[in-house]
Amino acid sequence: MADNISMRILLSFLQDKVSKPHPVPSYRFWQHYIKNGIEEAGMSYIEVPEVDWAEGLVYDEGSAALQNWQEQSWQATINYIKANRQNIDIFLAYLYPRQIQVDAIEQIRKMGIPCVNFYCDNIREFKTAPAKFRIFDLIWVPEFEALTMYKKAGVKHINLPMPMWVEPQLRQHIPVHEQPGISFIGSKDILRENLLAQAIQKGLPLSIRGAGWLTNDTPPPFVPGSAYQKLINQVNFTKQHGLSGLSIKVQQQLNKLPVIPINGDHIFASPDFDEYINITQSSMVTLGINRVPTFKRPHNNPLTYSRLRDIEAPMLGACYLTEYCQGIDELYDTEQEINVYRTIDELVQKATELLSNKEKRDKLRINGQQRALNDHAISSSLKKIKRAIFDK
Repeated sequence: MADNISMRILLSFLQDKVSKPHPVPSYRFWQHYIKNGIEEAGMSYIEVPEVDWAEGLVYDEGSAALQNWQEQSWQATINYIKANRQNIDIFLAYLYPRQIQVDAIEQIRKMGIPCVNFYCDNIREFKTAPAKFRIFDLIWVPEFEALTMYKKAGVKHINLPMPMWVEPQLRQHIPVHEQPGISFIGSKDILRENLLAQAIQKGLPLSIRGAGWLTNDTPPPFVPGSAYQKLINQVNFTKQHGLSGLSIKVQQQLNKLPVIPINGDHIFASPDFDEYINITQSSMVTLGINRVPTFKRPHNNPLTYSRLRDIEAPMLGACYLTEYCQGIDELYDTEQEINVYRTIDELVQKATELLSNKEKRDKLRINGQQRALNDHAISSSLKKIKRAIFDK
């Protein structure tokens, strides 16, 4: 492909064909980001009209329903490519392993179309790189921590940021009026709850929003199961997470994190889109948390990796303080563009410093946004993919 020719992309990025989202974790934002990012890069995309890509996440691995979805969807894709081959330079997808039909990807590649697959949550979901990923010309891997896994498996990959796109009119620098205090927006989990509670105990003026924080969920009543069913459950768990995962699960059950109640004055309703943008941009400090609960690590030594918010918040012009993880200092200068913390005490110290120093907050807003938009935008990633695939 000549360097001056824009890539024409056949896109499979969890698009659906339903009015109400499928009953799987939130996914519709991905196609919004990638489509706008492609257009901003001066490139173009087309889609297979009949295929509901997100539907493939609804069905269980090995089920007849999943097999039926695969056969119909991939045959429709092959037929569409044959009819539109002259309009396609590359196939760009976000496919989970269970959605992939290896034979279909082989057919697409034999037609001279390179195939690239994006996947996030690599280190959270996988112990080794999925075998099905070997069929792709390139895997787009956003987590720095997952690179060793892909290198070890010999799977061709490229380390690029999460694909994030922010509307141009939302790319402001410094808010006219800052909202006092520190804001965290994200769903509730045990690790986030514990970290935020300790920070509040130490005096940080935190406001917390997101799914699960306002609900008083109580665990379901204990229903004794048969010894046989317990054994089956344990076998299935071990197949997925390994013996090390089972050991960590037992440790977590025996050594639970202390439950520190968070005063209701710190918890607010989940924001709508406009509120989310406004809070992220105008809070004196916007907080990121990169630890995740898994059965790979005990809660007192949690798994951490860079999240989508590490790209989004700086793009929006936030004064951003996030949890350190491997690779974050490859994305940003962690003194001049964003700030990072490693411990509760460091979180408190750095947040307190930022609250008292408007000059530093403004510097982080401007520098962080410039770095994110210049180096971490989808347009930049697509150009790097283009070079990796075609400039050989």
